[in-house]
Amino acid sequence: MLAIAFRFVAGRYHATPWGQHVNEADVEWPPSLWRLLRALVAVWHRKLDHEDYPESRLVELIEALSEVDPLYQLPAAVHAHSRHYMPAPQRTALVFDAFLRVDRKSDLVVAWPGVALQTEPLRLLDVLLENLGYLGRAESWVEARRLKHWTEDQANCRPGVLSLHPESGQALEPVRLLVPVPASQYDDWRAETRQQLNLEAVPPARRRRIAATLPENLLGALRLETGAVREAGWSRMPGSQEQIYQRPAGSLATQALLRSFPREAPKQGAVTLRFAMAGKPLPRLENAVRLGELMRAAMMHRIRRRMGEDALPAALSGHGMGRNNRHGHAFFLPEDADDDGRIDHMILHVPVGLPPQVVLHLAGLSRLFEPGGAEWSLVLEESLDLAAAGKACPGPLLQHSRQWVSTTPYLHPWHAKRGLDAARQLQRECRLRGLPEPEVSWLPELVIRGRPRRTVHFRRFRSRRGLTQPDTRGRFARLSFPEAIQGPLALGFGCHFGLGLFRAETLPEQQE
Repeated sequence: MLAIAFRFVAGRYHATPWGQHVNEADVEWPPSLWRLLRALVAVWHRKLDHEDYPESRLVELIEALSEVDPLYQLPAAVHAHSRHYMPAPQRTALVFDAFLRVDRKSDLVVAWPGVALQTEPLRLLDVLLENLGYLGRAESWVEARRLKHWTEDQANCRPGVLSLHPESGQALEPVRLLVPVPASQYDDWRAETRQQLNLEAVPPARRRRIAATLPENLLGALRLETGAVREAGWSRMPGSQEQIYQRPAGSLATQALLRSFPREAPKQGAVTLRFAMAGKPLPRLENAVRLGELMRAAMMHRIRRRMGEDALPAALSGHGMGRNNRHGHAFFLPEDADDDGRIDHMILHVPVGLPPQVVLHLAGLSRLFEPGGAEWSLVLEESLDLAAAGKACPGPLLQHSRQWVSTTPYLHPWHAKRGLDAARQLQRECRLRGLPEPEVSWLPELVIRGRPRRTVHFRRFRSRRGLTQPDTRGRFARLSFPEAIQGPLALGFGCHFGLGLFRAETLPEQQE
């Protein structure tokens, strides 16, 4: 078996998957076979003497490697990113630069079962690996070498559709990678593609651009420039196809997530994920309930698409939880952490917990968008164990405090009647959730970035029709508990989507 080991000597790997924008903050992991072959071709062009290593040897090597979809042995990796604004006078856009942190002493292994190279192609491969300086972007420095002893059972990422490892039972997640059309099938693919495109009916200028991106062999396809391919109108590199691989769930988890949910034996428990949000402009705090609804829809869609309809937990959807559910299902809470009136974080809080594999999929959520409107980027910033973190929790919504003040309007959930006014309803809610009863004082308005805001300025209605809403006006409140409680604290109608949301008014260091 042919096997190659790559070691990232700088501890970083940068590579944006094909078809994705850099600001989606995703990383192609593992590196696709298409990327590996293009890297080898580039080294041959730039660093090797073509008299000593003729093109015919390169063709022989590339065609042999294209015939089999490789297996991978992935080292532990941590998904990270940096953010910066492009410099003036160009467009000063906010850019997310995503990368993986990889142990400098760990190897990424790529292996081709059943592939045995002849002496000359094998010698060429060794020279190419010796001269390969980086894989992915130029910052991804590598040392590459051929392995003499490697067995197939060491692979932890392979092509297939299974969601669990057949032997270990480890949770797997799918990833789409570009692989070349096998060289033995390239001629048939090229002829079929030309027939489907019906080039004779295409205007001459466009016909020439397309024909130039349909070279006679696979090596020519690997040499194509990305700009020429896009100019010709291709949505994928000519001569390539997508292959679904299954890698261990959480392969691109952040360090915070890996601490909270170890990959070897995760246990289900309370879940709190805090995402940083970026975009221009960020949504106003007055639209908090709409952002909560978008967050729920995006997360439910992600689980359905990645795991199937039957895998959607009731604790995430909120449906089928039973009468005794005391708000244990998911809260989707917008947060204005810097108090500028704009939502800059989104929090998922599930008191009853979620299956670890579901959490790992949710942690990869990278964007929210309003259908036909604005779009915002998301990056997981924290995965928290609130009980363990206590006073060390970040942000004003997750603090440990006695004093809490409204950040969005509180709407009482039951119809008001004698002995059950809004204040009594708020206290009753706290009691039903196992919290001490607070003293309630109503506030006429909030001041957001120097502007007085009344409840009428906030969106106070769910998008879902037919809901019973006893209170359509809402109130702002200050709550004083007899003892400090742990956030998040959201009460009343729409509390799972950002209404009735309270923030700690007194931070822990001010309470002592």
